[in-house]
Amino acid sequence: MKGDRVEIVIDAGGSSRSYEIEATRAGRRVDITHGRGVVEVTEVTRGGAPVRTARFMAGRVLALVEHPATRRSPRDETLVTALHRTA
Repeated sequence: MKGDRVEIVIDAGGSSRSYEIEATRAGRRVDITHGRGVVEVTEVTRGGAPVRTARFMAGRVLALVEHPATRRSPRDETLVTALHRTA
């Protein structure tokens, strides 16, 4: 879903570095795979075509944090709009 993102923190030899992969458009998602000593984070379209991919050695990954997009129902949006109009 648009807005979903994954933050990857790696050991960069004495310091740490942080990378982010985000689903930038509607209908895209972020997939995470792990195997053979490699962690791969990919932004994927609805049809399954990869848009961007980041690969890291599994031994260097310190943290892998998933940040889901805030999901609001249409009812919540109407309520927020109504509150802003009355204030």
